[in-house]
Amino acid sequence: MKVTMKRPLVRLLLRWLVCSLGLWIAAGLLSGSIAYDSTAAIIIAGLVLAIVNVFIRPVIIILSLPAILFTLGLFMIIVNGLTVFLASKLYTPLHITNFWAAVFAGMVIGLVNYLVTTIVEERE
Repeated sequence: MKVTMKRPLVRLLLRWLVCSLGLWIAAGLLSGSIAYDSTAAIIIAGLVLAIVNVFIRPVIIILSLPAILFTLGLFMIIVNGLTVFLASKLYTPLHITNFWAAVFAGMVIGLVNYLVTTIVEERE
């Protein structure tokens, strides 16, 4: 059976995996600023982040569209950081000390997302 990006459940599971992996990598790179209680906590935090990305992120993007257009898309880095920071506030076993650590985690998750998406699309 071929894994396709068109099925919503597969997309959510892949997004969950990418968010968890990106948070784990970011926590390893910024061990003083990003911490988690256990491996299960990072997996659940990835699910919370995936849900935030599905439901809340589009609203944030629409509200910040003038800033995104004015900065030619660079404000999306801040939007990604905001979603990571919001996920850490919604799920307290994920500890992010400051907003800039969340912005860095958002960049790491974006890079991991890019790499995984490229690999999946190559296989299709």
